[in-house]
Amino acid sequence: MTANRIATAITRIEAAMQRIDAASEAGAKSGATAGAGSARVVELVNSHEKLREHVAESLRELDDLLGKLEE
Repeated sequence: MTANRIATAITRIEAAMQRIDAASEAGAKSGATAGAGSARVVELVNSHEKLREHVAESLRELDDLLGKLEE
């Protein structure tokens, strides 16, 4: 290889290494975002479950009231 080709190869390798680093950092950032998104999903699931329980209790109360009115 000539010196010019070696220099070009080194430049290309360094550019590739920079792209790999940038992709790695972007992946780490999106992983953190995904983790935050997962936490939000868990929070929403818990909130939904509490709301479902509250609605079920309210329906039981209404059923009891309707039962008393029918007596």
